[in-house]
Amino acid sequence: MTTTENPINYPFEGAGPDDYVALVPSSVRDGLADDEPLVRVRLAYGGEAWVARRYEDVKVVLADLRFSRSAAIGKDVPRSDPWIREDHSILDMDPPDHTRLRKLVLKAFTTRRVEMLRPRAQQIVDTLLDEMIAKGAPGDLMEGLSWPLPMTVNCEMLGVPYEDRAKLREWTDASVALTALTPEEARAGLQSLYDYMSALLEKRRDDPRDDLLTAMMQAREDNDRLDHDEIVQLAVMLLITGHESTSYQFGNVIYNLLTHPDELAKLRANPDLVNNAVEELLRFTPLASSDGFIRIAKEDIELGNTTIRAGEGVFVDLDAANRDPRRFDDPLEMRIDRESARHISFGHGVHHCLGAQLARMEFQVELSTLIRRFPDLSLAVDPKDLPWRHGRLVRGLNELPVTWSEVCE
Repeated sequence: MTTTENPINYPFEGAGPDDYVALVPSSVRDGLADDEPLVRVRLAYGGEAWVARRYEDVKVVLADLRFSRSAAIGKDVPRSDPWIREDHSILDMDPPDHTRLRKLVLKAFTTRRVEMLRPRAQQIVDTLLDEMIAKGAPGDLMEGLSWPLPMTVNCEMLGVPYEDRAKLREWTDASVALTALTPEEARAGLQSLYDYMSALLEKRRDDPRDDLLTAMMQAREDNDRLDHDEIVQLAVMLLITGHESTSYQFGNVIYNLLTHPDELAKLRANPDLVNNAVEELLRFTPLASSDGFIRIAKEDIELGNTTIRAGEGVFVDLDAANRDPRRFDDPLEMRIDRESARHISFGHGVHHCLGAQLARMEFQVELSTLIRRFPDLSLAVDPKDLPWRHGRLVRGLNELPVTWSEVCE
């Protein structure tokens, strides 16, 4: 029974090495998805909040505009980090401000633009795998493929010079640190990204090119346009989510596939299942160690047989929602031929991830190419010996050693 007494520490306790290796959210492991659909939690800063965990409850919190992101800005709300968010990015806005920005961004970040990148993504993947093959087995799939592909695609899409990618990777990694770095170091990484992108945007004003920065600069809607700071914030967001989320999640996905040999065999026998497999793997594989965006109830709201009072904060547990037995049959089982994954890994409602189509395309290209070119790909070490990263918002592997004996063109 949900109660305001004895709140649980959040992010949930017990998220130690075993949880990371298994890639099972500790809250799901502990049975909270069934027994505590709405959980009262205590955060390191700002006090207590609620965590919605059932699939339908999470969708309500994500879509119901009475749960406000904007109301958290500039206030001492429950959070995992010590600083109070002061800047409004598109991630922190409510309609109509959010609607205005999203319309303008979508004019530049179109499905057509993403699909035009598919042949280039395929070329990059083939080149990266050629380099891994030339070096010989075993190889590190994180260094060889998972990190460079999304960074290369995102930088080329935005118009970032090739030689700057190493420092951008360093800054994006720092920007999502929770306990791995000091708050000052994490903020310094984020500020470096803002400074870099601001300077690059100024160059594009004098030298427009066929890239996303220029497209965002030129996007208009009824005489409205994005200003300098808005474009910079959007570009930084795309770099961080594209590099951190996509890179590490692909490593997580491949880890899960290689440690579920029956599902891997299905995919090898039927490569046409790749797109379906991507959706199921995204449903099954947790990514963030916690949801960093709190929403504030603008009025009293009934949710999960509990009254959320006006002014109280609510987080959503996407991983628990994706494993909710009310929505999915055998949710703790990974089945790449599941008829309808219908996950909410990319969110729901007005804040549904802008880069979802790009991430899907990259996952599809990477997975289909790996299956085709490495028919006997396997882990090169015991799963328990894999090095997992800690203290950051995004879960993932520092290395993913793999081996193979057969290679196809």
